Amino acid sequence: MTVITNAGRNKTLDIDARNRRYLLTMAVRTACFLAFLVVPGWWKILALAGAALLPMVVLLANAADNRPPPLVSPSSEEDSGFMALPGTAVIEGTVEEPG
Repeated sequence: MTVITNAGRNKTLDIDARNRRYLLTMAVRTACFLAFLVVPGWWKILALAGAALLPMVVLLANAADNRPPPLVSPSSEEDSGFMALPGTAVIEGTVEEPG
């Protein structure tokens, strides 16, 4: 069953959020590369590892579904006693107006 609360995010909002995440993580990656040139000793290894592993974090972040959980669960609709009709169903009858 498809519920409107299960719908995906707007494409524009999704692309904007991904672009912000990408720019932030690439700024941190660039900082790691620059830190590699400046820091002494074993900190170089840490900075280089951060720069090397950050693209994997970006891939995992982009693959995640960041939508909030639906407010209405499909099981609660089924318990309400309403029956769903197919889109091609026609209900025949008359309309009675009050008064």
